[in-house]
This record gives sequence, C-alpha cells and structure tokens, in this order.
Amino acid sequence: MTKLALRSLRHRTGGFAATFLALFFGATIVMACGGLMETGIRDNAPPQRLAGADLVVTGDRIYEGPGKKNKQLALPEQAGLPAALTDKVRAVPGVRTAVGERTFDAAVLGTGRGSGRGSGRGGDRAVGHGWDSAALTPYALTTGAPPRRSGEVVLDAGLARRAGATVGDTVRIAAHGGSAAYRVSGIARPAAGRDVPRPTLFLSAPDAERHSPRAGTVADIAVVTAPGADRGTVRKGIAAALDGQSVSLLTGDDRGGVEHPEVITGGEDLVALSGVFGGLAISIAVFVVAGTVGLSARQRRRELALLRAVGTTTGQLRRMLLGETLMVAALAAAASWPAGPVLGRWLFEQLAGGGMVADTTEFSQGWIPALPAYGGLLLTAVVGGLLGTRPAVRARPVEALGEAAVQERWCHPVRLVLGLLFLAGATALALVGALVLRGPSVAGTAGPTVMCCATGFALLGPWFTKIVTAPLHWPVRLLGGPAGRLAALNCRAATVRTAAVATPIMLATAITTGMLYLQTSAADATEQAYAENLRADAVLTSVTGGVNPALLDTVRRLPGVDGAAASVTSSAWTERPHFDGEAKRGLRIEGVSADGAARTLAVKATAGSLADLKGATVALPEHVAHRTHRRVGDTLRLRLGDGTPADLRVVALFQGREGFESTLTDVATLAPHTTRGLPDRILVRAAAGTDGEHLMSELTTLTQRHPELKVTDRDALTAQHAEDTRTQTWANLLIIGMLVAYTALAVVNTTAVAVGNRRKDFALQRLTGATRGQVLRMMTVEATFVTVVGLLLGTIAAATTLVPFALAVTDGWLPTGPPSVYLTTVGTAWALTLAATLIPTWAALRARPVQAAGV
Repeated sequence: MTKLALRSLRHRTGGFAATFLALFFGATIVMACGGLMETGIRDNAPPQRLAGADLVVTGDRIYEGPGKKNKQLALPEQAGLPAALTDKVRAVPGVRTAVGERTFDAAVLGTGRGSGRGSGRGGDRAVGHGWDSAALTPYALTTGAPPRRSGEVVLDAGLARRAGATVGDTVRIAAHGGSAAYRVSGIARPAAGRDVPRPTLFLSAPDAERHSPRAGTVADIAVVTAPGADRGTVRKGIAAALDGQSVSLLTGDDRGGVEHPEVITGGEDLVALSGVFGGLAISIAVFVVAGTVGLSARQRRRELALLRAVGTTTGQLRRMLLGETLMVAALAAAASWPAGPVLGRWLFEQLAGGGMVADTTEFSQGWIPALPAYGGLLLTAVVGGLLGTRPAVRARPVEALGEAAVQERWCHPVRLVLGLLFLAGATALALVGALVLRGPSVAGTAGPTVMCCATGFALLGPWFTKIVTAPLHWPVRLLGGPAGRLAALNCRAATVRTAAVATPIMLATAITTGMLYLQTSAADATEQAYAENLRADAVLTSVTGGVNPALLDTVRRLPGVDGAAASVTSSAWTERPHFDGEAKRGLRIEGVSADGAARTLAVKATAGSLADLKGATVALPEHVAHRTHRRVGDTLRLRLGDGTPADLRVVALFQGREGFESTLTDVATLAPHTTRGLPDRILVRAAAGTDGEHLMSELTTLTQRHPELKVTDRDALTAQHAEDTRTQTWANLLIIGMLVAYTALAVVNTTAVAVGNRRKDFALQRLTGATRGQVLRMMTVEATFVTVVGLLLGTIAAATTLVPFALAVTDGWLPTGPPSVYLTTVGTAWALTLAATLIPTWAALRARPVQAAGV
C-alpha cells in the first residue's frame, strides 16, 4: 500500500497539489495564530527605562474573580503603593538601593520663545518621573545639572530637540490636570546600549510627588541588589518584609509590564482572538481537505474498483488513500514550518499598528505553536481523508467499473445523525442569542453558530442541494437554452458532485457575510448607543489625559453654559451579590458629577434620583439591578478597577440599551481609583438659545488661559468615538479576511478538481456533435447554478448568527452594514467559480475527443 501511495503521488500531481495547498495554508494560518497566542500568553515587554533594576515591586494587578468559577482577572487600573514601603524594601539585606518611583503623564507645551514642535496644541507627550529614578536606566546628563529645586526639569535629548529647548530655557509642562512653567536645568540621554523610545522628563522630588496620581503613594519600587547578593534570597527577604501587602515582585521581562501596563490586558485579547480564529481555520481546513480528497478519489473510481475486484480489501484501500494524504500532509508541514512564523509576525505587526496590541509587546514564536498546528494538520488530514475517501472506498466494484456514472449512495446513519445534531446545535445557539443574551455578548456565539450550521449543511449537502435546486431547475432550463437544460440536468443528476462544489462556496459566503456584517452591526450599535447617551454639546479634555476637577466651577460660570459634569470611566465587578453572567471585563462604570449628570447624559431615572449620586453611591441599569436583586436603598459591593472593594448605596435605577450602558457613580468616588487619579473629561451642555459656535468660542477662550486643555464639539467627539470603534473591529476584520481568502482557495481547489474529473464526459459530448463553445456555455451555466446554490445555503448559515444578533442588539432583525459587502461576496464567488470551471474545461477540450474518451 505504501508503494502504491508513493506512485500515486508521482502520477496524479493535480489532485494532490490541491490537497497540499489546502493543508499548507491551513497549517500556516494555525501556526500563525499559535504564535499570536504564545505572544499573548508570554506577554513579554522587555524593560527599557527600568532595565537597570534587578527587581521591581508593584501593586498586584491580578484579581481573583468572584463567583463559582473564581477566574483570575487582570485589573484595568494601576494601584499605587504606600511610599513608606520603600524604606522597608531598602532595609532588606542584599538591597543596594530601592527607588520609590513616581510616574505621571506629562506634555511639553512649548518653550518660552514659542518655538519648536512642542508649542502646538497637542504638545509633545512624555512620561514624567522624579530625578532619583534616572539612575535606573541609567540616564546621564549631557549638559546642565539635575533638577534640585522646584520648578526645574531635565528633558531627554529627543524631547528637548523637538521642543527646541536648551539649558536655561523656560518650557511649559502639563501634568496632573494643570500646567506650569519650568526652567530646563539639564538635558539627558540613556546610557550607551539602552533604548528608551518613550519621551521622558524628570522633575525634582517635590514636584514629582505633587504630580503623582495619589498623594503618599509611589507607582512602584525599583530595586538594585548589592554586588554578590543572591537575587533569590533578596526576593524572599522583600516578600517577607512586605508580607500582608498586595504586591507583585517582578524580574526579567516581566519588569516591562510596569513601564507598559497596557500589555497586561492586551495579552488576554490576543489569546482570545488567536484561539477563536485558529479553531475556525482548523474547521475550514477539514472542509477543504475532505472536498479535495473526495473529488480526487472519485476521479480514480474505476482504478479503486479494479483493485477491489482483484482482492484488495476496503481497509487496504483506505490505508492507501489515507497514506497518500498523510504524505502530502508531511510535505505541507515542512513547508509551513518557516511560513507560519512569517505570517504570525506580519499579523502581529498589523495588530500592533492598529492599536489592538501594545507595540511594546515582544512577538514570541518558538516551537510550541507548531504542536497545535501540526496536531490540527494531522487531524485535518485524517478526518478530511476519511470523510473524503469513504464513498469511493465503499463503492461496489461492478458499479464503479461500469461506463455509465452511478449516483453515489452518500447517506449513512452516522452522517445523518451528525448532520442533524450540528443543525440542532446551530438552532439552539441561535435561539440563545435571540432570546437569552443581550447586548454585545451575543457576538460570542457567532463563530460556533455559523460553523455548526455550515457543518450540518455540508454533511447533509446533497439533500439541501436538491431542495435548493428544485425551484431553480425550470428557470435555468427556460432561460439558458440547450446549454441551460443540459446544465440543469447535470446538476440534478449528480447532486453529490454539485454539493461537493457548492460546499466551499457556502462556507465562504457564511464566513464572509456572517462575520463581516457582525462586525459592522456591532460597530453601528456601539456608535448609536454612544450618541444616544451623550447630551453634551462639547467636551473638555487634557493633553495628558486627566482634567483638574477644580475647573468644573469655572466652566459652569461661562456664558451660555447650562450644565457641566466631570466624568471618568473604568471597570468594576459585582462581589456581593454576584451574578455569573457578568462579562470577564466586568461592568463598565462611569463616575460623573451628580449636579450635572441629568443635563449632560441622556439617562432618565426610573426609580430614585441622579441628584443623589454623591459619595459612596451608585445608579444601576435596571437589568443589573434585577440580576443582583437590588433596589433603591440597598447596598452593592463592587470591586473597583484598581482592586479596591467599595460598598455603594443604590440611589437610582435607569433604563438603557442593555450591554451598552454604564453603571454610574460619583466622579469623586471613582477617579481616585483610576490610574491617573483624575476625571477624563468635562462634559458641557449649552444653555437654551445658545448656538454651538458661541459655546465653542467661550470654551476656546478658556483653553487659552489653560493651554493643557482641548475642546471638542459633539460632532467631532462622535466621529472620534466611531473611528476608535472601527479601529477595534479592524483586528477582527484582518483575520476574517485571511480566513475568507483561505475559503476562496477552497472554492478554486474544489471546483478545479471537480471539473478535471469530467474529461471523459466532455469527450463523449464532443463525439456526439457538441462544439467546444457549446460545452463551455454549458459549464458556464453550471458554474452559475452551483454558485447560486452555495450562496443561498451560505446566506442561510450567516442568517443564523446575524438575525439573533440584530434582535438582541437593535430594534430590527436585519444586520446593518454596506450592501457592497454582500454584493462583493456574490461577485467574487461567481468569478472564482467561473474561472475555476472554465479554465480546466478549456484545457480538457484541447485534447482530441477520441483520446480523451479512452482515458
């Protein structure tokens, strides 16, 4: 059997080339997704500014989630450490020095001369620290002196060059919600071999402490061990000294997570994204391989029947065909070994460029991703090979040796049961999405629903092909002329072959329309919910991300202002009571000023009053209140974004679009538990009779007195939110596009192999008087017919996801998005099928009919 398999590979390169391409691209995609998953799991961000620290002590960012599942969750906000802990760490034996770092966002707004790029409205963003942390990189002064007094600053060389500042100049620096003039006392650069791409500035110790997000705290404690000290022993000593404190002790590349906290949550997104699409790639590969192997086996129907007739058992034939597939799989595995990491790195770079992943994360792809890739490759080869070759192996030798084609017996009890189970699963998932889930969470069932429905259609393909072709049969015969009548009869007589060619078209249509319209619908729903919830006519923000809450009264006193409210957003988890339906990222919680909430947010209380939202209080969406069994006056315990527990009294309930609304609390309660420790923005509502231009003029005048502020009108704010939403969906669209390209390859592969099996049919038609043009016209109608069948089944499969999502998220049952997506899908599917049909047909017709009929 092995020798026969090797000879088959040598003499039947066409069908095996199609199988090789299917396995190669499938393994490459899975390996690339495996590389993304390894990158997300490792979540390495090599330290840059903290490269000189042997060990870093930081607040614990892991939260043991509530509920029965008790998941480990990444806290979205950074928690500071008490500054007094620095002395405890410094006193541990083996510690040479310990620096309590104060870190804050800053921006250089310009020099006193008003020159340089830093004088623009956006400023030159930077990260600020106290000068004592400069030794950790280390930074060395190239000119000037350290900032010894308040009001002095040291800029890194790149920042100074862009701001056009030199030693002795005065620069305006924005930090912690305000801005002030500082004298440049020195310019520094990292030591040779140290790369710190983020702009950095250093202030004196008193100024750094004043700009820290929380008074009396430090962001982290950087430790340098004494020469000869054992780091493991020092680590244990520090852990013992800080026993009872919620801290993490980091070494190696884990130190980079302190400098770049965004990698902590980005790694989880990368793992989830790669896992979902890697699984989809394996599922698609099984379809593709089963189709190409099955069609290749049908092409050798008489050859296999002859082997059966001379005494070969079905088991021997199955081993031979499976051996051929495994040999091709081995070649595909060898080719995908270098290709997978290349594709994985390219995908990572695209995701990082789009903001899905922090660009400071280090891409990692070792030999580990090859295990699931090759495991998926083996699974695909074995399952696809067994499914594809089963009809040819079990065919009766007498029927297979006959000259006339015999309709295959495809229906097997196991296949029937599996097909019905997959369709039942798709129906159940669709009902859950439509009736049980609400909001964006319903998107979690999208991939499984589409694949379950597509698998059911593929297993029961001939039945569904008959159902779909029945109403199409007579229109094709009437409109297509003699070529149409013959094409319709061919498709109706060979439903197994028609189903095999229509399956990849169905799969491509289901993935393209289902996944793409899911993304567009989710983006549109998010934008609509944001616009509906926002009543503010303008928004004030800061170039450093935090707004001074003291400006709120100043804004309210401006002419033409009806109301203003400071606002900040974060995440929180319900602890007492807890409901397991809560998302992994927790509840979206927004802190807002109580006396301005009603004027700036489109939130109407159905019980209680938003005016009572002061201090340790909370206003709940009605569905959250229902699930937690809380009413006005009850107490709800939340775990805030920095890990702090908070018992909040419910003062109001309100109704909103489920899944898109925010739980509300007092901004003064929430802001101290965010990374910046300040509100994000000030929402401003214009008074009745005041036009938008007048309001923007007043706010622009205010920004001239406070250059750290930026003002944005409602339209620009909504447009920016829409752009941010589209950026977040771009990552999914990228990988969906890759999978669509793979299914397009499946369409070409399967169609070309199916047409190649019909050389003898074309020759017999030629011998009975048909011309080449007539045969080509017949195949054109057949290709169009099969495309329509695949498009109809694929549209139904996509609808099992899109309709439940629309019902759960919007007021209608149709998805939203440009019609061009579906029209492009239809046109591309028809063009690919037509090309994959006519090119092999034209090649087959070049041979003399007598020679082709004798094959």
